[in-house]
Amino acid sequence: MLRERFNEALKESMKAKDQRALSTVRMVLAKLKDKDIEARGKGVTTGIEEGEILAMLQGMVKQRQESIALYEQGGRQELADQEREEIQVIERFLPKQMSESEALEAIRAIIAETGAASVKDMGKVMAELRARYAGQMDFGKASGLIKQQLSGN
Repeated sequence: MLRERFNEALKESMKAKDQRALSTVRMVLAKLKDKDIEARGKGVTTGIEEGEILAMLQGMVKQRQESIALYEQGGRQELADQEREEIQVIERFLPKQMSESEALEAIRAIIAETGAASVKDMGKVMAELRARYAGQMDFGKASGLIKQQLSGN
């Protein structure tokens, strides 16, 4: 489904002559193709799954956020603005992000389901979160919330 949305967005941005959207969608499709080729080496012939695509998109957003900070430190506002525009295009394909309270609720439910009792069990909680909520939460922040819950703070 996401693959179809990328192709539709590509056509729409061409028709609208929206160069930023066009170049960003092309960049996403190129990254997706790279991931598909990488997956073939692991025996996956149909391309990567939706969850992996969402994780890839989140990674692209995170890279751009880091670039924005660097560009602003270097006084390159026009490049920072370009990165922001790319983030807006990429985020069109991501599901609505969970709020911190929604993420905490999901984390508590998974901790209860998996029977996680200590920080040693963090890996299985993270794995389950990634499987269920790919693209919907910031796993960097989730990691801190999981530690908090498992250490009893």
